[in-house]
Parts: sequence; structure tokens; C-alpha cells
Amino acid sequence: MADDSGIEAGDARLRLRAGALSLAVALALLGAKFLAYRMTGSAAVLSDALESIVNVLAALFTLGSLVFAGRPADRNHPYGHGKVEYLSAAFEGGLIAFAALLILFEAVRVLIDGPEVRNLDQGLAIVLAAGVANLLLGLFLVRVGRRHASLALVADGQHVLSDWWSSAGIVLGLALVRWSGKAWIDPVVAVLVALLLLRTAWRLVRESAGGLLDEEDTALLERVLTVLRARLGGGVIRVHHLRAMRTGRFHHVDAHLVVPEFWSVERAHQAAEGLESAVMRELGLDGELAFHTDPCHRAYCALCDLSDCAVRREPFAGPQPLTLEEAVRPDRPV
Repeated sequence: MADDSGIEAGDARLRLRAGALSLAVALALLGAKFLAYRMTGSAAVLSDALESIVNVLAALFTLGSLVFAGRPADRNHPYGHGKVEYLSAAFEGGLIAFAALLILFEAVRVLIDGPEVRNLDQGLAIVLAAGVANLLLGLFLVRVGRRHASLALVADGQHVLSDWWSSAGIVLGLALVRWSGKAWIDPVVAVLVALLLLRTAWRLVRESAGGLLDEEDTALLERVLTVLRARLGGGVIRVHHLRAMRTGRFHHVDAHLVVPEFWSVERAHQAAEGLESAVMRELGLDGELAFHTDPCHRAYCALCDLSDCAVRREPFAGPQPLTLEEAVRPDRPV
């Protein structure tokens, strides 16, 4: 138990350091991009700078959510505080959408008033350097977030990576302006960047809403089911009403376990408890698995390989694959 606590504490520290790094880099790049905008007067560069304001706010919110999510479960929050990371990701998606709308407004204004850009060489260099920094930071945040099951870090990393793509598009647009001398390309690139940001915002909000509403995680259920299939038999007859949810790093899985009707409460409890430990150990998840035991009512005789059954109605017909559709059904098959 002490070793597990030490690992969890180390993971929490690493997540917090990643969040702090994201905030520090966002602040530095915010200054750099506004400097590039002042030098060039480019609407596309301004769009990149406006998104950097969002990056700073998002990094602050992400860091706060990581601190809150790291609190242990308590009486008021028996499943822990990890769902705040979904709120963080949804908030970040909303900020990205707001920045995209500001960029669209500014780009349309520039198109109407007439674009004018200057000092393109210096602006290109600053935006390109900032974009590369965002690329490296985004890849780091996504990797740490996925390794340590932090949706807030993954969302922040995806946001930073979207900033890299927008910076790359802006560099390309400014290069085209420099090469062709057509300044209207600049606000058009800003519009394309805004549309890309709206797409990123929608994806983040959609994923966050699914987590907050405990949307079925089919991939997680399939992982659990793969482990359970190998352990059917010897009195563990069938599984149904399988459910799973994730709150941050914590996974809660529960199901109904069908056991022989003549087993004692103690024997059924021991079988369920042993299976819970074995499954969670093999899955390597941080969380809990809880089984509710159901008596077989002699409805599963053809699926039960128990040799010492004195109440069997029909012989064992051989192993039958347990499908996801059967496992998630709330009631037993008729």
C-alpha cells in the first residue's frame, strides 16, 4: 500500500510540473507573439497572439484542476475529485471557441478596411520559433497526460498542438504574402486558423461532455471483458450488467456475477472478491471493481461447467463466448 501511495504521489507531482511548464511557456509565447504582431501589423499574427491569451488562461485553469483532482476521495466525493478535469477540458474548449470568434471578427474587419503588413522577415522568425516551442510542449503534455490518465493535460496538449498548426499556417500565409505581394492572403489565413480552432474546440467539449455524463467507454469495457472471459468457469458462470466509468485516473467498474444458487454467501463473496482483485491487477488500472452476486436459478446449466452440481437441469454444452452486448445487459438472458 505504501508503495502504491508513493507511485501515486510521484504521478501527481509529475502532472503538476507538466501543468506549471505549460503555464510558463504560454506566458513566454504570449509576449513573443504580441511583439511579432506589433512588428508586422498582420491579422494572422494577431490571431495567433489572441489564441495565446487563451493558452495562458487555459494553462492556469488546467493547473488548478490538477491540484483539485489530486485530492483523495472523501465522504462528499466518494469517487474522488478527478471529474474536475472534464470541466477543465470543457472550459478550455470554450476558450478556444471564443478566441476563434475574435479571430474571425478581426479578419473580417481587416478584409473590409484593407490589409497592410510590414517587417515580414522578423515576424516570420518569431512566429516560427513560437510554433516549434508549442509543438514540443504539446507533444510532451499529451504524452504525460495519456501516460498518467490526465484528461486535463491531454486537452491542454491538444490545444497547444492546435496552436502549432495555426502558427505553421500563419508562417505559410505570411511567406505567400512576402512572395506574391498580395496582402489579402493574410486575413484569409486568419479565417482558416479560426475554423481550425473551432473544430478543436468542438472536439474537446464533446469529449468532456461524454465524461461528465458517464458516456459508455466501449474501449474500457472491452478491456475488462477480455480479462473476464478468461476467468469464466469453476462456478463463475456469467457476467451481466457490466458498467464502467472514469473520474480522472480513478476507474470504477461494477457488474453482476452469476454463481451457483447452492453456494453459501461466504463462498460467493470469496469468489467475487478474488475475481475482483485478479481482474484489476491484470488490467493495471487505478480504481475498483465491485461484483454483485446473482444466483443462477438453474437458468445457466448449459453454460456452467461445475462438475459437483446436484441441481443441474441440463448438461454443460461447452464454453460460449461472452459478448459485450450480453455483458452490458441489465438483466439475465431468458
